[in-house]
Parts: sequence; structure tokens; C-alpha cells
Amino acid sequence: MMPQTLRLENAALVRHGQRFGPFELSLAAGERVALLGPSGAGKSTLLGLLAGELAPTRGQVLLDGRPLAGMPAQQRARRRAVLPQSHQLAFGLPVDLVVSLGRWAGGDGDRWVPQALAWAHASHLQGRRYDQLSGGEQARVQLARVLAQLADVERGLLLVDEPLSALDPGLQLELLDTLASFCRERGHGLVAVLHDIQQALQGFDRLLLLRRGLLQADLSADTSALPALESLFGLRLLAVPVVGGGWALAARRLEAAA
Repeated sequence: MMPQTLRLENAALVRHGQRFGPFELSLAAGERVALLGPSGAGKSTLLGLLAGELAPTRGQVLLDGRPLAGMPAQQRARRRAVLPQSHQLAFGLPVDLVVSLGRWAGGDGDRWVPQALAWAHASHLQGRRYDQLSGGEQARVQLARVLAQLADVERGLLLVDEPLSALDPGLQLELLDTLASFCRERGHGLVAVLHDIQQALQGFDRLLLLRRGLLQADLSADTSALPALESLFGLRLLAVPVVGGGWALAARRLEAAA
């Protein structure tokens, strides 16, 4: 069994008048976990707890067996990287500088910037101004930033919130493969907020299903999770075999299925 990287012990909080948790969760080094749920279910809030950006009002969050809340910022940055849902910056910074910001705790930024941009399929953006990029291009630059942050770390933690939503389908699949191989080679845990059920089922080890701030299920990411996903989203889901092997997911609203 792989060593444990992250654990939530009875962690809960109240935010904007809504209760979230309590959560009892653990994440092993190298494990890939997808967070799924309807809008407003608490996915980004749970990710904020895992990142230490939101403090629990009760319980605790442990990283490598230590309370995340008491960990110095520089040390925390060397153990986990966070890619938020929004990619806006107030200033027109050069792309190279934005990526190098991921190295503030580890140094050696010049070395990792070109490599991180290549991993994120964004080498062609080097030398551009960040505020002149499209939303999808900005998403790739921010992905490069967090990859640079954990490039020379082992058994760290990468937390991403809808990292692929602004990208075309082909690039989404390529970058999912990049994330998986990047984390596998270094033993990083990966937690991703996703809306694409098929990406979650085919690119991750576990699914955490949330509704109204509570964890509904913690399941293996395979077709055995389809009944729970149907109940969560109010859909009829069917795994359809495709030519050449594998399967694709077909989804219909319950009324349409009936």
C-alpha cells in the first residue's frame, strides 16, 4: 500500500451560510481522485480544504501526517500546488514570469519554465503577454505554472479545479494524459474537480461524489459507479463499446430515457 499523503479528519466548515462536511478522507501518494457533483455541491470548497486555503471550523487537515494549517507557506508550496478555476491576473505579465511564479518556493525558475510550457502544450506562448491570451491559452499557462512548481518534488499533491473546461476536446485528452504521466512519474497525488463524467471514469482511480456539501460516495472509477452517478445527476448512463476496444459514455435525461 502506498504511503498516505493527505487526510481529512472530521473536517467541516460553514461558508456563505452553508455547512460543508464533516469529511473523513484520505489520499495516498500517486492516487488520482476526481471530485464530481452538481453545481453548488461543494467541490471547490472541498478542494480549498484539501489545499489549506480554507480552514476547517472543526476537525483537521493533515499533509504528510502534519496539520496543514500550521505548515509554513514556503514548505506548503513545496508539497502541494493548486490550480484554481479562475485564471485572471490584474497585470499584463509575460508568460515566462507567470510560469516562473510556481518556483518561488523552490527556486531555479529559468530551468523549469520551458519544460513546464512544453508539458502544457504551450511552448508557442513563450514571450507573449498573459493578458493578450485567450481563455484556453491562459489555462495552459496556469497549468504550466503548477507543473513547474512540483517538477522536482516527489510524492507531492496537485489540486486542480476544472483544469480543462476552456480547452478543445482533443487538447483535453492530451493534457489529461500529461497530468497522469507527470503525477505517476513523481508519485504525486492528483485531485481534480471535473464536470466530464467520462474523463473522471477513464482517467482517475477514485470518484468522490458530493451533494449539498456532503460526501455521498467514495467509489472506484469504473463502470460500477454508474448507478451512483445516475442518482447524483438525475441521468441515465450507458457504457457503449466502441470499435477498436474501450467504451464511450452515453447520457440521457431521465425524462428522455423514459
